[in-house]
Amino acid sequence: MKAKLLVVNLWGLGDLVIATPFLQAASQTFEVVLLAKPYAKDLQARFWSRVKVVPFVAPWTAFHYSDKYRLLRWPWRAIFRLRKQLLGEHFDFALSARWDPRDHLLLALTRAKARLGFPRLGSSRFLSRPLARPDPREHQYEYWRVLGHALGLEVPPREKLQPPPPPGNEILVHTGAGQPVRVWPLNRYRTLVTRLRQQNHRVRLACDPDQQTWWADAGEPEVAVPSTVVELLTLIDHSGAFIGNDSGPGHLAALCGVPTFTLFGPQLPEWFAPLHPASESLEGKACPYKPCSDYCQFPLPYCMVNSGVEEVWARVQSFINRNWKGRSISLTS
Repeated sequence: MKAKLLVVNLWGLGDLVIATPFLQAASQTFEVVLLAKPYAKDLQARFWSRVKVVPFVAPWTAFHYSDKYRLLRWPWRAIFRLRKQLLGEHFDFALSARWDPRDHLLLALTRAKARLGFPRLGSSRFLSRPLARPDPREHQYEYWRVLGHALGLEVPPREKLQPPPPPGNEILVHTGAGQPVRVWPLNRYRTLVTRLRQQNHRVRLACDPDQQTWWADAGEPEVAVPSTVVELLTLIDHSGAFIGNDSGPGHLAALCGVPTFTLFGPQLPEWFAPLHPASESLEGKACPYKPCSDYCQFPLPYCMVNSGVEEVWARVQSFINRNWKGRSISLTS
């Protein structure tokens, strides 16, 4: 009988994608329960079918500080029900890859026999096995590799990950992001899309719901607006390259075998670049507050807006040329 492992990953889509190689390895050895946002169920069947998903939206993962800590508005009944459910699982191991005391308190409340994590602000009191954090310059994926090593799992290094071949022959350009400070200006994306089409590339444009009207007014009435991970996967399955902001869709495309070009802003590529060996990125411009976790100190996110069209176009052209050289699928077909 397999030991039971709880994995806490309550944040964004990109965080879940980065955790995927760990979840795949862990599910071979453990009976894995993943506590995550509800869209984890959309990833489950395709990427880690042996993992049981318990959906939960943690109130402290809200973006605005005013929403995070209004304790009277927290869904306390749901929280108590969740604790009762997790206690009933009788976990042998529980872990989180974030150095977040709230995650660590949650691990302690499950009464798992072994609780693994990266302590911060005294949260080692909630952990039975505090782990040393990787080098600060390392990618977030390395936290999962450290956890894997602590559990005796073989989680491959980034350079040895082997994504599948790109599934399609369109260039998917996704202009959305989890937060406005990560969005490259839409009028510049429009120029980029126009130039790609002028070179006879097949471009599929996707955006977030709040961007749809802008694109319609710009003459793009057929822009896709995926509202679920399943709808996003359908778009990705027709793609051979992805261009977009530092956001979940890019990470998901890379996991599906699609090379990505990512426009970074407040975060750092060395920490959050998509997990694909052919993926490339343009780092956001310098700022004294960077990385700033999306809470911009200025009226405009200059780390994003100071990346000009010509600079991005030159990098995108090189990216496209490298990733289609020698391929049998033509974008102009």
